[in-house]
Amino acid sequence: MKKTLLFTVTLWMLSLPVMAQDVTALVNKVKAKLDLVKDYKAVGRLKTDVAFLKIPVSKVNVFYKNPDRFKIKKDGGISLLPKGGVSINLGSLITSGQFVAVPAGEATIGSSQYTIVKLLPLNENGDVVLTTMYIDDKNLLIKKATTTTKENGTYEMEMTYGKYASFGLPDKVVFSFNTKDYKLPKGVTFEYDSGEKPRSFEDKAKNKKGKVEIIYNSYSINQGIPDSVFE
Repeated sequence: MKKTLLFTVTLWMLSLPVMAQDVTALVNKVKAKLDLVKDYKAVGRLKTDVAFLKIPVSKVNVFYKNPDRFKIKKDGGISLLPKGGVSINLGSLITSGQFVAVPAGEATIGSSQYTIVKLLPLNENGDVVLTTMYIDDKNLLIKKATTTTKENGTYEMEMTYGKYASFGLPDKVVFSFNTKDYKLPKGVTFEYDSGEKPRSFEDKAKNKKGKVEIIYNSYSINQGIPDSVFE
């Protein structure tokens, strides 16, 4: 029995380098697909769902420029996207190529099977500590990504794809995060729900869940975007 167990463990340990190579190759294929998009401008709707805040659904223009320049322009008001979590392009870590990919098994979401990959960034000075991705091997699409950061806690992104799937761009992105980990920008104020006694943001954010949803209506891909847009 002990010999059989030892043999099994030995085979598993020997297979780890091969498994790591496989998921690294998979992530690199996803990266190559995302790299096809040099820039884009997207038009969509942003909905913020936080229990103690009144933030109306807003039209947004979203700008991206490879590898990691990203900006959301909103018609008035603010959004609650965690700092670092706004990189909906999914490529800020992948496109840099500065990561170690570790296999973490498989998972079923809905009726589809996904490969789970953990990405460990090589840059120890960056904010991201760990990213766990659920990848559709066949279509080279990231269905879900959970990111743990040093400054803004852990947040999750879940993507739904449609007519822009060939570019790896989602039709819908849903962010979920804990508001207690979100750092409110200086000078920003909110209109709180009626009937509540005003309190500090920190008090109201304790143990609250936040969700931000962006539904993209259209993308203009690889048309060129000036750097001034991101200033």
